[in-house]
Amino acid sequence: MAVDTVPQQIVELDPPDSPPLRITVLLLWFTDMVAATLFFVVPYATELNPITVLFFNIFGLAGVPLAAALYALLIIFIGHLLSDPYDVQFTLAVASLYTLLVINNILLLLLGEPLLALIA
Repeated sequence: MAVDTVPQQIVELDPPDSPPLRITVLLLWFTDMVAATLFFVVPYATELNPITVLFFNIFGLAGVPLAAALYALLIIFIGHLLSDPYDVQFTLAVASLYTLLVINNILLLLLGEPLLALIA
């Protein structure tokens, strides 16, 4: 008689249902990563995310995409753990957040002013 002392537990990942939504998040994430990288090479823009700044200070310019990759992995992991309809809602929320970040970052890079300064 064999006794199984370690429980056999497999984490089943449940990807979000909407492939176009996932592609949108990926494209927005990539655009945000490029803009964040450019923040470190232009004199008039500043990256506000302290984790990205920390990775930049440790690894140089390569630390910016590394931090962005860690954010992406975290988003993918959370999206896979959630079940329907929460995974789609989470992905939609992340896409909305990245949309705001991308708009702000591009305006900051092109015009030197963040989104809030242009609205006010």
